[in-house]
Amino acid sequence: MDKELIRFAYDFQQYILTETEINNLNDENINEKEDRFTEFMITSLIGDGALEDGIVCPYQSHGIKINGYAVSEANDRLDLFVSHFTGVAPPQTVYKAIVNKEIKRLLNFLRKCLNDVFQLKEEEQNEPIKDLIDYIKGMKKKVRKINLFFFTDGIIKKDPIEDEYIEDIEVTFNLWDLERLHRSLTSKESMEAIEIDFSLESQVVPCLKMMGSNDDYDSYLAIFPGELLVKIYDEYGPRLLERNVRSFLQAKSKANKGIRDTIKEEPHMFFAYNNGLSAVAQKIETVKLPNGQLIITKAIDLQIVNGGQTTASIHHAYKTEKLTLKQLTVQAKITVIKNTEKNEVMIPKISQYANTQNNIQAADFLANDPFHRKLEQLSRTIWAPPKKGNQEQTKWYYERARGQYLVDRGKEHTLSFKRKFDNLNPKSQKFTKTDLAKYENTWEFLPHTVSKGAQKNFGEFTSRINEEKIEPDSNYYKEIIARAIIFKTAEKLVHAQKYGGYRANIVTYTLAWIFKFCDQSIDLKRIWKEQSISKEFEAAIINVSHYAYDHIINVPNGGNVTEWCKKKECWDTFKNTKIDLSKEFLKQLVSD
Repeated sequence: MDKELIRFAYDFQQYILTETEINNLNDENINEKEDRFTEFMITSLIGDGALEDGIVCPYQSHGIKINGYAVSEANDRLDLFVSHFTGVAPPQTVYKAIVNKEIKRLLNFLRKCLNDVFQLKEEEQNEPIKDLIDYIKGMKKKVRKINLFFFTDGIIKKDPIEDEYIEDIEVTFNLWDLERLHRSLTSKESMEAIEIDFSLESQVVPCLKMMGSNDDYDSYLAIFPGELLVKIYDEYGPRLLERNVRSFLQAKSKANKGIRDTIKEEPHMFFAYNNGLSAVAQKIETVKLPNGQLIITKAIDLQIVNGGQTTASIHHAYKTEKLTLKQLTVQAKITVIKNTEKNEVMIPKISQYANTQNNIQAADFLANDPFHRKLEQLSRTIWAPPKKGNQEQTKWYYERARGQYLVDRGKEHTLSFKRKFDNLNPKSQKFTKTDLAKYENTWEFLPHTVSKGAQKNFGEFTSRINEEKIEPDSNYYKEIIARAIIFKTAEKLVHAQKYGGYRANIVTYTLAWIFKFCDQSIDLKRIWKEQSISKEFEAAIINVSHYAYDHIINVPNGGNVTEWCKKKECWDTFKNTKIDLSKEFLKQLVSD
C-alpha cells in the first residue's frame, strides 16, 4: 500500500477523533465518529462538485440505515448517504459483501419511504429523520433521479454497480473510499475531472476551431442539441457548473422566464434568441467527418462558466414541464486553457466578461477570491491571545480550500512536527468558508438564511460582502474570530441540552435572537482577548435555546421543521419573542 496513503489514513483517523471530541463534549456515543466522518465526506463532495449541499441525518433500525441526504434546488433529485466507518489505520479492505449489505439497508429505507409504509416511534416524531421521510413522500411525483452514496474510510474494490429503476425513478450508485478521498484532496485540481465521451452518444456536437494559435488557449464554437445537454446535466449536475456559483433561479428572473417561454412556444428560435454558453475545458478531442464537418468526440474537465442558468432552465423545462427539445440547439464557446497555471486568472475573467444576464455582480465569480485569500493570510499571521491558564499562543486556521487543514498537517511527516502543528493550529480553531458564512449571517440576524444550507447561505453571504465592499483587515478578522468563539460555544451548549435534533437551526436562531435583542452590542474585543465567552453569556445561550427549540418544532399546520426554519416568517415570529436575560449578562454589553 502507498506510504502517502497510509500516512493520510493515520492523520485522517486522528482528525475524525479530534472532531468527535470537539463536537461531542466527551459523550460516549459510538455513532458520533461515523456522523463526523459523514459530515467530512459531504463537505468534500460539495467541494468536489458532486453535491450541491448535504445534511447529516443518521438513522438505523432493523434492515435500515441512512447517514444523511441532500435535495436539489428544483426538488427533482435526491442524494442519500450511507457510511461504513471502521476507524482503522492503515485502512482495511472493505469487501463487496459489506458494500452490498449497507447499500441494501439504504435501499430498504428508500423503498419504505416511497411506498409510504415507514413507521416512526413516538419519540422520533420531532427528529430530523421525519423531515427526510416527508421530503421523499412529497418529492415522489417530481423526483427524476436518486443518487445513493456509499462512504467508507476503508479501501474498496470498486466493482461497478449498475443503475436501476424504482417506480420509474433512476437510481445510481456512487462509491467513495479513503483512497478516492485522498486522491481528491491532494490532487492539484480542485475536483475530479469530468470526462465526457460524445462518441458514445447518438447525437453529435459539431464545432469550429478558432483560427490561429497562441500559447495560452485554444477555442471552439460548438452546437449542442438540447436533449444531449440535458443528458449531460443529468449525469454530472452541479459539477458542470463548478466555476459558476449561481444557482438556478427556477424561472423567477426575466431571463429565465424568457428561456422557458422560448422553449415552450418557439424552440426552433432558441439558437437565435439565446446567448448560449461559455465553457472551459482541460482538453478537447475532435474528428473530421467524411463531409468535412468537425465534431467533438471527447471533453475532459468541461466546466460551464456562463450559461449555468440556461442549462438548468432547459433541464427543468424538459424534465419537469415535459417540454420537447427536438428543435432546440444551444451554441457554446469552449476555451481550452493550455497553461493550467493561468486557470485562476483566466477563468474568472472569462466568467465575468461573459456574464451579463440577470445583472450579475462580481461576487458571483472567482474574482471575489481575494477576500478569502486575504482572510487566509490574516489567519496565518495573527496570533490569538493565550487562553486563561495557558501560556502558549495559537492561531485560528482559516481553511480556504476543502481539506486544506488535513493536507497541511499531513505535510509534517514526523510525529513531533505534527504535534507542533496541532499545538499551533488546534483543530477546535479551524473554520471554513461555509462556517464563516454561518457566523456572519447569524450576526446579521439571518438565521432563516443560515438554515437554507451551507452552499445557499454562503452564496448570499458572498453577495453581501461584495455589495458592502468588505475588505478584511486585522480588526475585522478579530471580530470574526470572536463571533466564531460564540458560535462554537453555542454548538456545544445546545448539544449538551440533548434536544434530539436540529442543533444547527437552534444555534443560529438562538444567537440571532440574542444579537438582535442586544443590538449587536456584544463585547467582541473582550471575547477575542479572553478567547472565550463569559459564564453569564453561556447561561443566556442556554436560556434562549429552549425558546428557539420550542419555536421551530411547533410548525404552523404541522409542517416540515427543516422547511419552516428556512422561512423568513419563522424568524419574524421568533425575533419578537419576549425572553428575559440576566442583569449580569446585560451589564457586559458595550455601548457605541
